Amino acid sequence: MNGAEIKTIFFKDDGVIPGNPYLPVILYLGSLKDEPEETEAIFNRNGWLNSWTNGVFDYHHYHSNAHEVLGVIRGSAVLQLGGEHGQKFELTAGDVAVLPAGTGHKRCSASKDFRVVGAYPDGMDYNLCTGKPGERPKVLEDIARVPLPNTDPLYGAAGPLMSAWKPQQQTGNHA
Repeated sequence: MNGAEIKTIFFKDDGVIPGNPYLPVILYLGSLKDEPEETEAIFNRNGWLNSWTNGVFDYHHYHSNAHEVLGVIRGSAVLQLGGEHGQKFELTAGDVAVLPAGTGHKRCSASKDFRVVGAYPDGMDYNLCTGKPGERPKVLEDIARVPLPNTDPLYGAAGPLMSAWKPQQQTGNHA
């Protein structure tokens, strides 16, 4: 897992997809390039459970009640994060994205062999929200209540996620 480029990006509420006002998306680019087939085992070992293997929906969606990690295990895809006005990222086998609750994501394009593993801190159940007007204000309340994970999905208790996602950020009590 050496040599990863780590990016943190905040996405604002665009009126449809809420984003997360306190926690950034974290991209670990190339973090598992030498062992993409071990992605699910690494997530599970670090307490990110309720895992699955598939693709990513081709429409904007988010989870208001859980954070999510996505690890590309095969192929590549362009994902748009942050909703309609967000950013597009090309992710390839070995790349990992940690999405805080409320972060919109959508597959714009993908190679035929694209596969991703998803998982959630402590195996949390997740919902599927698409930005329908009736979803608010409940989803905003849900997002604020999602607990911080106890571990980074790749590095455990001492990973970059643990310093990027701090308790005061979650509550909005910025120092």
